[in-house]
Amino acid sequence: MLAIIGAVLFALALILDLADANIGDTINAATIVTAGLLCVALHLAGVGTRVRTGGWSLRSRR
Repeated sequence: MLAIIGAVLFALALILDLADANIGDTINAATIVTAGLLCVALHLAGVGTRVRTGGWSLRSRR
């Protein structure tokens, strides 16, 4: 999910950069790219994922 959010942020930053637009003084294309990189880094680190086991495992027998 974080990778999808990162991809959307990268697309938004590309559109802002191509249009030479600026949302405000603090939010610009570089800020959105940084947020996208943060989302991709968190995705690669495994944040937001959980292991779903299919019920039976060796640990559940103990």
